[in-house]
Amino acid sequence: MKPFDDELISGSILRSVWKILWPIVTLNMINGVHGFVDHVLVGRYVVSPENAANAGIGVAWQVFLVFVVFISSLYHGMNVLVARYAGRRDRETMSQVAYQTFLCSIYVLLFVAGPLGYVISPYLIEAIRPAPMVADYATSYIRILFVGGSPIFLMFMLTGAMQSSGDPRTPLVLGALTTALNVILSIILITGAGPFPALGANGAAVATCMAPVLSVIIAASLILRNKTIIAPPPRFTLMLDPVILKVVARIGIPSGLQAVLLNIGGVMLLRYIGMLENSASAQAAFTICYSQLFSFVAWPSWALRNAAGTIMGQNIGAGNLARGKQSIYVAASLGFGWAFLMGLLYWGLPGWLMGLFNATEEPVFGFGVSLLRYLAFSGMFLSSALAFTGGLVGAGDTVKPMVIALITQIGVLLGACQLFILFDVFTTNTVWTAILMSHMSRFFITYIVFHRNTWSRVAIEVGT
Repeated sequence: MKPFDDELISGSILRSVWKILWPIVTLNMINGVHGFVDHVLVGRYVVSPENAANAGIGVAWQVFLVFVVFISSLYHGMNVLVARYAGRRDRETMSQVAYQTFLCSIYVLLFVAGPLGYVISPYLIEAIRPAPMVADYATSYIRILFVGGSPIFLMFMLTGAMQSSGDPRTPLVLGALTTALNVILSIILITGAGPFPALGANGAAVATCMAPVLSVIIAASLILRNKTIIAPPPRFTLMLDPVILKVVARIGIPSGLQAVLLNIGGVMLLRYIGMLENSASAQAAFTICYSQLFSFVAWPSWALRNAAGTIMGQNIGAGNLARGKQSIYVAASLGFGWAFLMGLLYWGLPGWLMGLFNATEEPVFGFGVSLLRYLAFSGMFLSSALAFTGGLVGAGDTVKPMVIALITQIGVLLGACQLFILFDVFTTNTVWTAILMSHMSRFFITYIVFHRNTWSRVAIEVGT
């Protein structure tokens, strides 16, 4: 059985942060590649006016993310507990938490999320009020994700548990395998290579659902054969343990609601963009620039959040609270530096980046160039904010990040859009300004909350 990693709770703080950070960042970057490739392929091989196919899958994915992050609230709670008990070197409790979360996920995905999501998909898409041609692509795409998306969630759960236990490298290998399969399947199914029919945008959805299956099987096999830090359960049962799941939910639901609020804000933002003149072009520019190009900041930043949570949780579990706090400041500095470098690329080469997606005609091109220059600044605030959020979550204080998300992603972002409409200055540039305002406010509020140190008094305990 793989031993615990003592370097995460002792020695150089920079080394500890980097050791857990680089595999998680690399994994998130690899995970983001398939979406990038999907949009490039759809932009080049699916003929649609005003890049409607790209806009459709972007709208569908944004709506689907609301359900992804809500179901993943279980995983947030699990990750906090796994990291805390890994710090205490309590392998039995840590492994039981992971097994119960896995079991609960299967029940929720197969019997609730999948069937319900398929039925309500058209209504969810219609709520955003996309252009009719965008809605057609979005509805068929999201239905495939709901019906066949269980492997996506299980992959998130298993890799998150391994990372929180102090083993980020195994998920990295599994993630690379999943992305490689995803890219291959997307090329085949979108374009219709060989004997396969060209499924267009729907081919991207099918590939996304199929690709993680092999990695989920391998991950489960590694655990069962005692090849990971997480051990198999001493007794296999189909019964849920309410004692464990109650604590998982108490920690995870606020964190899940935080993510839901963030994604609801994104969905409502698409609705506002749909009110603009040339709305399909604006939604396409938003999908290309924010959902794809900005993912090279967003994915590492979310990885930074997860890594910060793991470091904080393990150090608190080991009794090193001050060391955990110092680690978060180091993580925030690393995130800021990466976002600054990407910002230089967004500011200096926006036209070349838009050309990768074949989005070279106006007004899509102009909207995209403008948005990228706003994102060049926005990323530095977002990345730093997520590092401090990870510190709060890793300490078990998941309520305050939820409130911060409500203030910044609903109050600031959507409130600013509504004010711009009220004063009759609602344009694409004012929408991009609202995004920058929300990220700036999120950083400043999160930093102040973390600096106050109230999270150090949060108590977490599982009785088994």
